Amino acid sequence: MKKILALLIVVILCSNAQDKKTIEEERKASGPLLLLKEKEKKEEKKWEMKQYFLVLLKRGPVRDQDSIEVEKLQKAHIANIERLYNEGKMDIAGPIGAEGDLRGIFIINAASFEEAKALCDSDPMIKIGRLVAEIYPWWAGKGSILR
Repeated sequence: MKKILALLIVVILCSNAQDKKTIEEERKASGPLLLLKEKEKKEEKKWEMKQYFLVLLKRGPVRDQDSIEVEKLQKAHIANIERLYNEGKMDIAGPIGAEGDLRGIFIINAASFEEAKALCDSDPMIKIGRLVAEIYPWWAGKGSILR
């Protein structure tokens, strides 16, 4: 009976030592990961404001184009939006889903009002006067995204 009790005590002590070793190994292995996660949490809280330009596209005074010309202008308008997006200058663009003078919105990523105006003026619809752009400085969190 003493031998069985002694053997049982040895097994328990060895098992306990193995558990401590495993826990310590896990702590060492996950230590850098835990630090990285803490760093990411701190970075998430950082909020930096940046100036963008909100552009309201409104119905312009020159609207005498026929449907074929309007279709060509629309394709060129979309191509210009895609170009500006790919250059990192236009972050968001889209039409307004209601009737009225307001036709669409751009969010321009430019260093100045003058640059934002030049970017808008590159749009074929604005060039011919079918649309006019009202440009407003606008601030949002840097790197903001739609959800």
